[in-house]
Amino acid sequence: MRVDPDDHEGYVDRWSRAHGGYDVRSSRPARAWLRIAHFLGAPLARRGVPPTRVTLVGGLGAVAVGAVAALGGRWPLLAAVLVVVVAVLDGVDGAVAELTDSATAWGRVVDQLVDRVGDLSMVAGLWALGAPGPLCAAAAVLTVLDEAIRGGAAAEGVGGVGLVSFPERPARLVIGGLALLAAGVVPTAAATVVSVAAAIWTLLAVVATVQLVVNVRRQLHGRPHRVIGDA
Repeated sequence: MRVDPDDHEGYVDRWSRAHGGYDVRSSRPARAWLRIAHFLGAPLARRGVPPTRVTLVGGLGAVAVGAVAALGGRWPLLAAVLVVVVAVLDGVDGAVAELTDSATAWGRVVDQLVDRVGDLSMVAGLWALGAPGPLCAAAAVLTVLDEAIRGGAAAEGVGGVGLVSFPERPARLVIGGLALLAAGVVPTAAATVVSVAAAIWTLLAVVATVQLVVNVRRQLHGRPHRVIGDA
């Protein structure tokens, strides 16, 4: 059912149902984020802009983050701006999908793909600016691993708290964005800044992996093994 683009509460209700019944009204930051996404997404919904188009624009921005950061000098400042733009578009495409009742399984797959491209592009930017290769590789592998755990668990019916970890994509965006911003403001300290950021990212990814494995195993413990193809 299509939602009135001006009905913010209706949008919030649909968003909550689409995210396992999460009560977004209990979190002030989450409410503020949804308000921004709704404000920017409503005009696009009125014009009938497909949500996948917004997602793909965000994907182009995500790819550009690493490429722009690699130019060095003051260019990481623009990369930091692109991180913010990509983050905003990541919320806007979902708002458009909910407001136009056009959310699809394929759209969710594309959205997840763009998110991973954005994560890896930020890590590539940190590496290009001087962060140690092993740290960046660990951050990238653990991030992809965490999201693979979430995807596999969701396919088995795990949701809600079971898929929540302390450091998630918003934390990665903050770490990557701030590191690129600092590297652009003080180019002479870029290598040190991005190295610290890569270390923090990796540490948080380890924490997320442990949390997810513990939570998912707890929820799946004792469930019968499901063979693909079974009814």
